[in-house]
Amino acid sequence: MFPAAFDYRSPASLDEALAVLAERGDDAKVMAGGQSLIPLLKLRFAQPALVLDIGRLPNLNAVTRHDGNMIIGALVRHVDIERDRDLTRAVPLLAEAAHWIADPLVRNRGTVVGSVCHADPSGDWGSVMLALNAEVVARSKSGERKIPVAEFFQGPFTTALRSDEIATEIRIPIPTGAAGGAYNKLERKVGDFATVAVAVQVEMNGKKIGRAGIGLTSVGATNIKAIEAEKALAEREPSDEVIRDAARLAADAAEPKDDIRGSAAYKKDVVRVFVQRGLHTALSRAQEARS
Repeated sequence: MFPAAFDYRSPASLDEALAVLAERGDDAKVMAGGQSLIPLLKLRFAQPALVLDIGRLPNLNAVTRHDGNMIIGALVRHVDIERDRDLTRAVPLLAEAAHWIADPLVRNRGTVVGSVCHADPSGDWGSVMLALNAEVVARSKSGERKIPVAEFFQGPFTTALRSDEIATEIRIPIPTGAAGGAYNKLERKVGDFATVAVAVQVEMNGKKIGRAGIGLTSVGATNIKAIEAEKALAEREPSDEVIRDAARLAADAAEPKDDIRGSAAYKKDVVRVFVQRGLHTALSRAQEARS
């Protein structure tokens, strides 16, 4: 199927792009890598009057450090995350998750920020960013605002971005203590969307877990932050009982449905198993980082 007719703009500066959105944002779609938007256009699930291609915008294709955060620009591709050594050292969970995304063709073209803004409940990056307590930086002609990822996802394929805004970067806090993460994904075949996926990040405070982050994919209308499970881990010394309790609470937070990939009960059980597995792995990696 071919897309419906649309206007196409490829601005050379962010100011130009924001000016266009200020005028035509209500009937426009922003495109970075196009790996999410183009299939929607071809299927006519999306029929914008204007496609705004930001692929030429300068200074948005880098991974940098600033003020205790790793900054991922809007044009940084999945493969860039896999290859960035500084990012891998600072937040290894990102590189691990990037390896699970689709296939090499998609990873070489698709962008991290674009994927997050697509807000597919079965997408990989949403749960990872929730586990890492990331925030999206949105720019418009009237200014800039920071949106915690926990508040960013509003529903399936729906975010807190306004029609006149562009997500220019994602900011991820760099752990200050010994930390570790893990990403576990169940898929029917390599490169498929997740049946269930779980991202886990822990940061230690001495012998206790100072902070824990748990994000769930494909078990609800949006990616889910397992807040009660995170609270159950905070300021606790790791033990099998503590981990089992957190895994149970995370499974309780999941809201899956029966479909061709599995029953809701099965998916909840996978969440429980993946949280347990992820916590054991993350804690082991945090211990290695400390030694």
